[in-house]
Amino acid sequence: MTERSTVTTSPYTIGVAPFRPGDEPTFGGAFVEQPGDLNRPDPATCTAEDTAEHARGLIRVLNDDGEAVGEWDPQLDEATLIQGLEYMMRLRIFDDRMMKMQRTGKLSFYMRSFGEEAVAIAQTMALEEQDWLFPSYRQPGAQFVRGRDMVSMICHCIGNTEDNVRGRQMPVHYTWREGRFISISSPVGTQFSQAVGVAMASAYKGDDEVCISWLGDGTSAQGDYHYALNFASTFKPPVILNVVNNQWAISTHVSLATGGRTFAERGLAYDIPSFRVDGNGFLALYGVTKWARERASAGLGPTHIEVYTYRAGAHSSSDDPSAYRPGNEFECWPGGDPVERLRDHLMKIGEWDEEKWQVMLPFLIRTNIFGLLTIFPLKVQHCPIWSSTIGVLTSCKNNISPADMTRPQWVTLLFQLCPYLFTIEKPTPSNSNIALMSSTCCNF
Repeated sequence: MTERSTVTTSPYTIGVAPFRPGDEPTFGGAFVEQPGDLNRPDPATCTAEDTAEHARGLIRVLNDDGEAVGEWDPQLDEATLIQGLEYMMRLRIFDDRMMKMQRTGKLSFYMRSFGEEAVAIAQTMALEEQDWLFPSYRQPGAQFVRGRDMVSMICHCIGNTEDNVRGRQMPVHYTWREGRFISISSPVGTQFSQAVGVAMASAYKGDDEVCISWLGDGTSAQGDYHYALNFASTFKPPVILNVVNNQWAISTHVSLATGGRTFAERGLAYDIPSFRVDGNGFLALYGVTKWARERASAGLGPTHIEVYTYRAGAHSSSDDPSAYRPGNEFECWPGGDPVERLRDHLMKIGEWDEEKWQVMLPFLIRTNIFGLLTIFPLKVQHCPIWSSTIGVLTSCKNNISPADMTRPQWVTLLFQLCPYLFTIEKPTPSNSNIALMSSTCCNF
């Protein structure tokens, strides 16, 4: 854990960023806290006082050699681990291409989750389907876990006729009723109180539903954060409240957001069990969230979590982080890259290799291309890209051989098709077109 940096300007002590452009960043090397340092208390009997050390320390599962160690290891099977890796890779690809679309004028605004992919994905995977999600800006990956496809999310960001909220929200302000993914608010922090309120309603009705919400370290300075904790402390609803400490609130460093040692410790004053967790460790996030879900489902009330991570990218497409921090600062973060860490763990246990990587990504891209075809079948027939970009794709009426296409070709095709499809008024597809596209999808 890095120490808070301050300067004294009489009569005040002011938090400052530890590094500025031109400085050589260092976070003191690897984490001092090790997996296995902290026990896993019984969620049925645990009190806030029992978690004091957990709020001051750091819950880790993956060590520096990629091994899962300690009581917090959720013991996930191979399929679940690979699914988590696929979700994180999908989000990283999606973010990268959406930023390119923003830079070329296809949409007005975008926010990436670069470096924080594990947060929403691991935590949502640890929940049940009926649980409610109250996200902040960097939790779009939760929608993948709940089954939303990239096409639907792209439509929202562009604000076209296929946008499920018909352009009534800014880009990346997702909402998705089917996945219980509640709309993000531009006024930051409002989701915390909303999550507590819905959790109270679920408890009143006797439903087995848990609410989870996230906000950033900077937003924790807002009154909404404290209102939510106070209500959660008083009424003990089934809610999980996460402060994602990614070190930066746009250009304001975390040292200005709190004078305390950790954000997790704040929850102890509200008599809420509180934990500080490795936010780039998929298994640690899953394990702590599963613990909190078990406690909430048993009627024992809220859990407060500090997710300790690093915002590797810009705050948004409107931000230039080179103006306030070193360009290579994220490379020095001791938590590493969440995608690489989970991949390395899978390789360590013999469940991953380069051959599996070569299979996963083309399948991921193919799936979403054919999602486009089933939604916009008539448009594709008249799209010149469809017949000219890839030689094996001569017409949507012909058979398509994915074996003849490379991974970059699939990626290129998907995102060249998107702008064309989403800028033309959608015609009404005939039943024969839908049947044709459905049968084509089934061939793969």
